[in-house]
Order: sequence, then C-alpha cells, then structure tokens
Amino acid sequence: MRNLEKDKRKGFTLIELLVVIAIIAILIALLLPAVQQAREAARRSTCKNNLKQLGLALHNYHDVYGMFVLRRGGTGGSSSSSNASRLSGFVGLLPYMDQAPLFNKISAGDPSASTPINPMGPCAWCGWDVWNVKIPMLVCPSDGRNKQSTRVNNYVFCIGDTASSINGTNSRGMFPYRYGTRIRDITDGTSNTIAMSEHIRANYGASTSNAGNRHNEGVALGQDPVNNPGACMSLASGANWVSGTNVKGRHGTSLWDGQAERCAFNTILPPNAPSCAAGTNSNADSVDAALSPSSLHVGGVHVLMADGAVRFVSENIDTGDLSQPSPGTTSTGISPYGTWGALGTKESGEIVGEY
Repeated sequence: MRNLEKDKRKGFTLIELLVVIAIIAILIALLLPAVQQAREAARRSTCKNNLKQLGLALHNYHDVYGMFVLRRGGTGGSSSSSNASRLSGFVGLLPYMDQAPLFNKISAGDPSASTPINPMGPCAWCGWDVWNVKIPMLVCPSDGRNKQSTRVNNYVFCIGDTASSINGTNSRGMFPYRYGTRIRDITDGTSNTIAMSEHIRANYGASTSNAGNRHNEGVALGQDPVNNPGACMSLASGANWVSGTNVKGRHGTSLWDGQAERCAFNTILPPNAPSCAAGTNSNADSVDAALSPSSLHVGGVHVLMADGAVRFVSENIDTGDLSQPSPGTTSTGISPYGTWGALGTKESGEIVGEY
C-alpha cells in the first residue's frame, strides 16, 4: 500500500513565501542606503582628489612663474576677437593639468575665422568651439547637473573676506584680479590660508520665480553684502530660497570666465549659505557680493589650502559677527568673520585654531 504521507508534494506555503519576500524587501531597504552612501563616498573622494590635483597644478605653476596663477587676466581687446581681460585662472593652469594640447589651441587663437580670433581666444562666453570642452578634473561627480554639459566647473578661487569690489585688483585673499600672489605674500601661513573650494553649478538665470532652487547655488540680488552680510542668511527657507527672492545663478556655468561670480568665493557667509549681491545685474558682473562656497556633500565643503592640503570645512564653522561691515580690499586688520574669515585672508595676522 502506498505511503500517502510520502506522496504529498513538498514546497512552501503561501505564508512562508510572503515571509521570505518580506525579509528580502527589508534587506534591500537596509542595503540600498548603504550602497548609495558608498557611491557618494566614492564621488566625494573624487572631488577631494580633484582639489589635490589642482593644488599640484597651482604649485607647479608657481615653480615656473614665481607666483600663483591669476584668477582673472588675459590680453585685453574687444570681446569678439580677444578675451577682454576676463580669462579665468583655469586657462593658465591647463598645461599643469595634462591639458597642454587644449592650452596650445587657445594660445594660437584662430586667424582664419571670419572675425580673426587673436591668441588666447575671444571672450569666455563667446561661441568659440575650442571653449566647448569638459575637463574631468574640474567637475565634481556629486553634482549630477554636469554630466552632459561643457564649459562647467565645480571649483572656485578664494578672494578673501571682502564683499566689495569683488573683481578689483586688490584682495585680502589669494586671488585678486590681475595680480599674482607669491608664497612670500602669504604671511598668515600657507597651511592657514585657503586657495580654492567647491561650488555647486547653478542652473538658472535671474528670476523671482525660484521655487525648488537651492539657496546654496545662486545669488540673491538687491541686497547689501558690504555693510551687513549676515542679513543674507534670512533669505534661506530650508534648503531653498524664500519665495519671491530675486536670484541669479552663474557659478560653474562658464569655466573660462574669470569674473568672481563664475569662479570665485569669499569667506564671509559660511559654506552652503545663501549668497547675495548688491544691485540687480543679472549677468556675472556684480561689483559687491558675498559669495559662499557650496557642495552636495553632507555638512560642508572641501577646501584646498595654499600648502596643497585638502581640508573639510563644516558649514557650522565660526563666522564671527556677520553684522559687521566687510573689510576694505586694502585693509590690513584681522577678519571680523571669525575662523572662517581668517582662513580666507593671506596676510592679516590672525591666529587660526582648530576648526
């Protein structure tokens, strides 16, 4: 006689199957954030390494020319055929970033063009094909907006703790306009002075319709960053702008342009804070502005020190008294903006502690 117990089909019951599915779902839910964190850690490491490579490029440039590259310079002339003295420091650094062929194209110009282009190229915002490149070293992979774009950058030069005349020839930081800082000029110490930082690429022009736009990527217009920069902090609503704020976004959208709103920052408002500018100029031509560095890393930004070291600076770093007026570009006094302001100056005599 057949054994009926042995003839029964072996398998899972519906309840057992549902339990297994639930366990798998829980494991996936636990694993996915870990995978995302691992990926962001890798992207963050790349961003940090890019700054290290830029530090090497800066020092190699200094070895050759006896000074650091100009943040903004060029050969003058009309913007259609020449660069109007607005080339960014990234142009001069190209040979030290394994981009010598690109530098050679720029330095040659294009005399055969319908409007002959002089050596060192036309304006940085002109439609010259040579400008239409993407340089991996200048892009942080955490900023997903840069994937398909050209002329983009996520790294900016430090102009100190001054909000006035941000494109002027004087600066309390390392990178004023048309002046090459030497190591001997950094009397505060190269390990205590910031050279560069990160910045998110902006994604919009001037507009009061800014819903959903992050406050740490753009610049609010019509403010007074020189006399009371701290007032700009009130323009943030969570991660975004206060509704109705008139803003523009120019950082990171034209890496060849040496204007401060394209490739510079100052150490007034803390990392990832909203930036602000006087006037209503919708281009990258503001005269007075508090420009904060920014990143998509949690809690702060990477900065490159003048000695080549890379540090992570918290967005909660001491910023002193933000209601104090911004120092003049030729001022020699200590920064009113605490540790953050002191890190931005190159020769103001501050003593920088732990941060």
